[in-house]
Amino acid sequence: MAKFRRRTCFILSLFILFIFSLMMGLKMLRPNKAAFGDPFGLDLLPEIRQQTHLTKVFDSQKSDKISSETNIKNLKSEEITVKASVASEPHPEEPPPLNYYLHVFYYSWYGNPQFDGKYIHWNHPVLSHWDPQITKKYPKGKHNPPDDIGSRFYPELGSYSSRDPSVIETHMKQMYSASIGVLALSWYPPDLNDENGEPTDNLVPTILDKAHKYNLKVTFHIEPYKNRDDKTMYQNVKYIIDKYGNHPAFYRYKTKNGNALPMFYVYDSYITASQKWANLLTSSGSQSIRNSPYDALFIALLVDKKHRYRILRGGFDGIYTYFATNGFTYGSSYENWAKIKYFCDQFDLMFIPSVGPGYIDTSIRPWNSHNTRNRINGKYYETALSAALQAHPSIISITSFNEWHEGTQIESAVPKRTSNIVYLDYRPHKPSLYLELTRKWSEKKKK
Repeated sequence: MAKFRRRTCFILSLFILFIFSLMMGLKMLRPNKAAFGDPFGLDLLPEIRQQTHLTKVFDSQKSDKISSETNIKNLKSEEITVKASVASEPHPEEPPPLNYYLHVFYYSWYGNPQFDGKYIHWNHPVLSHWDPQITKKYPKGKHNPPDDIGSRFYPELGSYSSRDPSVIETHMKQMYSASIGVLALSWYPPDLNDENGEPTDNLVPTILDKAHKYNLKVTFHIEPYKNRDDKTMYQNVKYIIDKYGNHPAFYRYKTKNGNALPMFYVYDSYITASQKWANLLTSSGSQSIRNSPYDALFIALLVDKKHRYRILRGGFDGIYTYFATNGFTYGSSYENWAKIKYFCDQFDLMFIPSVGPGYIDTSIRPWNSHNTRNRINGKYYETALSAALQAHPSIISITSFNEWHEGTQIESAVPKRTSNIVYLDYRPHKPSLYLELTRKWSEKKKK
């Protein structure tokens, strides 16, 4: 019996020793958290993994914010002169698809000595007031680029040329990054131009090619050249469609009945009599374009309330408001957009409100400060976009991508100071602020 007890105790002791050895071995195999991260298995739990990742992101963002604030303080304490540089633009990991219901007005009238032999538009003259007594109170003459330009902001690309292929490419990249689908190109017939520029129709093929590279579309914003009427407009439309209509970047809007038609914005359409437009835009008109290979959608500019019925009688297909100055005109006032939309719905017209980031044209109209609209670090722009969405429009148009004279640009701008001029800028935000805001609201428009 005693022999049996001794054998049992021996076996039990061996078993306890085996268990102890096994536990020590497992403890030795467990990775050290300080050296290898979380113990094996925790990274498979999505909740814990996400919390760990978010903590790291927050710490990184906090560090970036501190660094950014320090840089801003440093910038404010120094005199700033920024030379032309490679443009910045937002770089989302996966840019959202382009929004073809978001259009932006685009100007190709800028020039510099490198590409054009001289400065064009950057040296814009100071415009006189219609009252000579007011004109006397303000300076005269032209701006003197590259440091003194006809704008209260300074482009990140400097006083660029619209003929520079790299500039056009950068503009298309910026529009793409902002999820803008269509650019409305300011257009004059061949050999014609605005009073401060030169003909630019020969730039259209390059703009179309660069736009197509980024899946953008191009429509035309027909300017009020001298003697524009029903007959010359017929020739304009025929020329544009014949020459550019087969390009893959040429914009066509799909109507309710399934037709894909070109679209033309007609700036200052109200200065031409309704009957002239009816000759072109109604099926019974003497110069009718309707039901022909050149049929299209024609969008009139609404300024005064009384223009609504003139637009209707003229045979237009829609209304846009262009001006980025809330309260400046009946059409540009946000409070009227619901009423304009109701009018358009009654008569089967498209409503295209125009939104802008702000307005300031005192570099070329120093007497017009009462129409300035402060950007308020992007709040003015977001208020306009919100008002436009609430009106449930067919399309939203943006004034503008690069109308620098009137300070309505969403193109990247940088701080710049000279001995005589301090330019406005987008600080404390990045030069690409308004491209980023456009992308944000473009996604809301889609939804």
